[in-house]
Amino acid sequence: MLRWISALIFLCISHSSLAIDIQPDTLYPQVEFDTSLGKIVVELDRTRAPITVDNFLTYVVKGEYDNTIFHRVISDFVVQGGGLNPKLDELPAGKPIVNESGNGLTNSMGTIAMARDNDPHSATRQFYFNVADNTKLDPSKRRWGYAVFGEVIEGKPVLEAMAVVETTTNAKLNWPDFPVTPIILKSAKLLPKK
Repeated sequence: MLRWISALIFLCISHSSLAIDIQPDTLYPQVEFDTSLGKIVVELDRTRAPITVDNFLTYVVKGEYDNTIFHRVISDFVVQGGGLNPKLDELPAGKPIVNESGNGLTNSMGTIAMARDNDPHSATRQFYFNVADNTKLDPSKRRWGYAVFGEVIEGKPVLEAMAVVETTTNAKLNWPDFPVTPIILKSAKLLPKK
């Protein structure tokens, strides 16, 4: 019996040491995206979108965005990614999160927000960068918006270059606005606390 208790305690200690660090005490964590077109750094706003930031950082710290593609590019609108690998396989997603679109942040040029389906609380892993001021994606009295949770602080020229790549309809997925030459997100990493 004592052996079982010792083993259980060891397992608990081992499991807790494997816990991921999403810097829960950092109000404005930063993430660096290393893409095939260059690097982008975003500063996230945990004060306005704590659920969204924690969800996003969990994917980042687990390496879930590494070696993915930006699969939707609409000039003067959005650059979207986070859900497909270069083989065009859809990647597994966690539970949907609560929509935090009423947080005072707007879908303005250079911000990052969560993609979702028509259900306002369906965001999981896909995100997008606004490459224009997209006020129609903000909430109103009659509709939910799309939750903005940070902004680009370095690498805006890289984002601008992404926004103007040539696109087509992807034959395999039958999705429009798909980059002809893949834009790879080689890695997304949480930067050390400042």
